[in-house]
Amino acid sequence: MATKLKKSYKFAFRSSLIITAILALSIGVFLFSKKQLSDSLLLFLLLITFIFVLSFVVIQIRVEKYIYRRIKKIYDDVSLLESSSFTIDPVTTDMKTLTAEIEKFAQDKKIEIDTLKIREEYRKDFLGNISHELKTPLFTVQGYILTLLDGAMEDKTVRKKYLQRAKKGVERLIYIIKDLDLITKLEVGDLNLELSDFDIIELIKSVFELLEIKAGKKNISLTFDMNYETPIYVKADRDKIQQVLSNLIVNSIKYGHPDGTTEVSVENLIRNKVIVRVTDNGEGIPDEHIPRLFERFYRVDKSGSRKEGGSGLGLSIVKHIIEAHGEKIYVESVEDVGSEFSFTLEKARIKEAQPQTP
Repeated sequence: MATKLKKSYKFAFRSSLIITAILALSIGVFLFSKKQLSDSLLLFLLLITFIFVLSFVVIQIRVEKYIYRRIKKIYDDVSLLESSSFTIDPVTTDMKTLTAEIEKFAQDKKIEIDTLKIREEYRKDFLGNISHELKTPLFTVQGYILTLLDGAMEDKTVRKKYLQRAKKGVERLIYIIKDLDLITKLEVGDLNLELSDFDIIELIKSVFELLEIKAGKKNISLTFDMNYETPIYVKADRDKIQQVLSNLIVNSIKYGHPDGTTEVSVENLIRNKVIVRVTDNGEGIPDEHIPRLFERFYRVDKSGSRKEGGSGLGLSIVKHIIEAHGEKIYVESVEDVGSEFSFTLEKARIKEAQPQTP
């Protein structure tokens, strides 16, 4: 709390002028009626001056004693709420200034409260989502183990099948924990990017090969928008961009229609940037869900169905990886038509090989 005091004398000065004017007028009229004004002019002026000074001193003292102390108490009470706006400027008894500061303080606190409410809602959603994501595989593993302990262990066929299913549940838990660990590092800036120059077309082809079997189960074609005959070199963390492409293409397969298509294109954006687009003709995303797509564990499907698997962190990881590169990610979607996710990357400055002289 500031201890400097900014005393306002305007109120006392103006009040003294009013009192002095009223008394001067009354005394002047009285002396004029007695025809003594000209004889007592000097005394009249001295009296008026004395009245003004006395009024000013008395009013100022009373203001400081009764009003100023109460205003200072308001400042002290507000300072308990740790308002930065009240710890810089000195205390003032000026009503206009005080009102403006109180209004600014109230507005700042309203913004803080609204922000805290949003964060609290986000925290509740996050805790609810992570609880659901973790308890599903945990209960699955627990169920199979308890069944085995209750006697199913004696049957070798059942034992092997249940242990394999329990193993899948544990793998899903590990998958979720690894994604949580990765996104935590991304959010706190604790993930070091290993930048290198590489051919983005070659990387996309390798991701297509990795996901070919998964796409084949729904007969979804993984394809380019055109035949890229020459390499397109970018500067980024190759492994992290591979994860971005994998997550986006896996999502397009999950939510794509059978016999559909996932198409990837790489286009020049500006002189030193390219934009990579992943487009599908799947389910699409309703407009109201798009602003929250990149939140951790946020799902468009609120039914609780997890038939498509995944940790629920894929898009959030994608966003943080792209932003860690200092780039942007975009999404466009039309329900029942399809979705397009796109992100920018920096072009690599590849030097042309110099011809060797014999």
